[in-house]
Amino acid sequence: MSIAGTYECVTKTPMGDQKSEFTIVVDGDTFTGKNAGAMGSMDLENGKIDGNKLTWSMKMTVPMPMTLEGEATVDGDTITGGVKAGAFGTFPMSGTRKG
Repeated sequence: MSIAGTYECVTKTPMGDQKSEFTIVVDGDTFTGKNAGAMGSMDLENGKIDGNKLTWSMKMTVPMPMTLEGEATVDGDTITGGVKAGAFGTFPMSGTRKG
């Protein structure tokens, strides 16, 4: 099964649970997409696929400019992992595929 699709995700942050739509567009062993939520939308950059493991980065602007580093595993219709926010640590992220 392809990892491509849109996932309804929750990232647990110090500012509370952040709900977002995490969209993955696969191109061979790389991917692009968006993570869009109440705090805005971030493009997924440097997306790499290794089996069912994903790594990527995102440039956050709100509440402060910062590059976030993501790592997750897709298992069927479920995505689980974390988003590293520099000195703030890694925030757990999980979600399920829409549709």
